[in-house]
Parts: sequence; C-alpha cells; structure tokens
Amino acid sequence: MKHFQVLAISGSLRKESYNSAALHAAQQLAPGDVKITVSDISAIPLYNDDVRLAGLPASVVSLGEAISAADAVLIATPEYNYSIPGVLKNAIDWVSKIPELPFRHKPIAIMGASQGTMGTARSQYDLRKVFVSQDAYVLSQPEIMIAAAQTRFDADGNLTDEKTRALIAQQIVALREWALRLRD
Repeated sequence: MKHFQVLAISGSLRKESYNSAALHAAQQLAPGDVKITVSDISAIPLYNDDVRLAGLPASVVSLGEAISAADAVLIATPEYNYSIPGVLKNAIDWVSKIPELPFRHKPIAIMGASQGTMGTARSQYDLRKVFVSQDAYVLSQPEIMIAAAQTRFDADGNLTDEKTRALIAQQIVALREWALRLRD
C-alpha cells in the first residue's frame, strides 16, 4: 500500500517545543496509510538575496525537494509578537525563491500551540495570508489552536488532552481527503 506522505514543519526550534510535540502527536494519531515526516528547518540561514543569487543553500534545496515530494504539508506554528515566528517565515521566504515553487498548489494544514489563551490564532491567520502569495491550498477546517499548552502536554512532551488528540486526528484525515480530492 502506498502511503499518503505528509511533510511536517515546526515553526519552533526549541528542543521541548509544544509545536514540535503536537507534530509528534500527529504522527502517532495518523491513520495507517498516512506517513508524517518531520522536517528540521534549523539549518536554513537567514534570507539574504546575495546568497540566493550565488546559489540556494543545500538546506533550502532539501526542504524544497521534501515539500515537492510530499502529498501535503502540516505546519505547527507558535505565535511570536502576535504573528509568525521569524524562523518559519524565513524558511517560507527561502522556499518561495525556488524556481519550481514547491508550495504552489500544495495542500497545507496549520495547527499551533501556545501557553497563552489565544492558541496561536493570530500567527495562523497571518500564515494563511502568506500562503495566498504562494498559491497554496490551506485547509480551512478543523482549525487547531492549542491554548494553555502547558496543561495539555505532560513533562515528556506527550499530548494528554483527549479533545485535542481527537481534533488532530480529524485534521490529518481531513487533510488527506481534501488533498486527494484536489488531485482529481
């Protein structure tokens, strides 16, 4: 059986990130025919057009190839200063410069976790706007905004909140079904 391939990207580089933990929960909760691979964006340098003109960094090329090869993308984003974390926006900016446009027509689901009460609502909405410029297809429902994340994950980073676990499982199924419909 061919697996439906999802590339997951965490917008946080922190070792014990709730957003990375949410992606690991998604891996556990995915149906048997869905394989979620978590990408690491920590090696991507700050965007500099002089660097781009000299040649795309290997880390950018690798991320672009992984996005292109995936059937869909899942992003977990924190919220920094009411918006998208710089490392995530930087990675998107770099990928947007790849001539093949890896995000173009790519199905994308967004989730996010924060310790605050808004659960990354503002960063997710800003991220949706960024993907309009990429001509990507962002899944509208279900939205996953994990507020008070410190109460929903245990000390080992395991998602313990059953309602959130169910919502993530629903989002993965919805992403797969929607991406398959878009292919037709």
